[in-house]
Amino acid sequence: MTDFTHFNKEGRAHMVDISEKSESERIAVARSSIFVAKEIYEKIINLSVEKGDVLAVAQIAGIMAAKNTSQIIPMCHPLQLKGINITFDWKLDEATYELEIISTVKTKGQTGVEMEALTAASAAALTIYDMCKAIDKGMTIGQTYLIEKTGGKSGITNVRNEEINKVS
Repeated sequence: MTDFTHFNKEGRAHMVDISEKSESERIAVARSSIFVAKEIYEKIINLSVEKGDVLAVAQIAGIMAAKNTSQIIPMCHPLQLKGINITFDWKLDEATYELEIISTVKTKGQTGVEMEALTAASAAALTIYDMCKAIDKGMTIGQTYLIEKTGGKSGITNVRNEEINKVS
C-alpha cells in the first residue's frame, strides 16, 4: 500500500508533501464542450436566455471553480493562482451546435494546475447546462480533458495536439 503516493505508511490517505519540489511557472490548458439544440444556440448568441448572459456567467463559474478546486478535490493543494482564462468557440456542423470551452490556468509554485484547469472547464459546461435546462434538458456535455501542461520536472507536455489559448 505504501507504493501509492496518496497513502501513508498506515495505508490511509494523505496529501503529498511538495515542500522539497522546486518552484516554477506552471500552466495547464483543458477543454470541455457542450452540445446544444439550435434553439439554445440562437438564444445564447442573441443574449435572450431568460436567466441572463450564459457565457458571462459560465466564465465566472469557471474562474471560481479553478480558485476553489482544492475544496472539492480531496488531495489537491490549495494554490495561489496567477491567471485564469476561459474562452468559448462555437463549432457548427449542419445540425450540430457544439460550444467548445478552453480553460487556461497559470501559477508559480511547487505543483501543477491541471486539476484547476479541468475543474474550470467542467464548471463552465455545467453552468451552461444549468442556465439552459429550462429550454431543453437534452444537452450533452462532451469530453473533458487536459490539452497541455507546462512547468515542473517534466517541462512542457502536449497531451493533445490542439490550438491553445494562453493566459495573458
